[in-house]
Amino acid sequence: MGLNSLTKRKDFNKVYKGGKTVVDKYLVIYCLPNDIGITRFGFSVGKKIGNAVMRNRIKRIMREICRTNCDIIKEGFDCVIIVRPRIKESPDYKNMEKSFFNLAARAGLIRKS
Repeated sequence: MGLNSLTKRKDFNKVYKGGKTVVDKYLVIYCLPNDIGITRFGFSVGKKIGNAVMRNRIKRIMREICRTNCDIIKEGFDCVIIVRPRIKESPDYKNMEKSFFNLAARAGLIRKS
């Protein structure tokens, strides 16, 4: 199954305004229930992170983390993941995945098995 993406500015703004926020040292996740029954992800990586190559690499890693774990994420949410500048300390897959799971659990996005 592929990853459903948030792409429109108005969707991002709706999640920023009305969504629940959870934060750690590497990531910020805003999540808002939607009415369409699927979970969509949007990614924001600012210029403080590095040049375009570094920012796109981090977005690809985050997209892959969300795609491979979408089966354990609850349906019906719009989520915006913001990467914080501290990610430059250790921008590897394992740290980003660990941070994502920690925040997803705190936001209530993980399905009960």
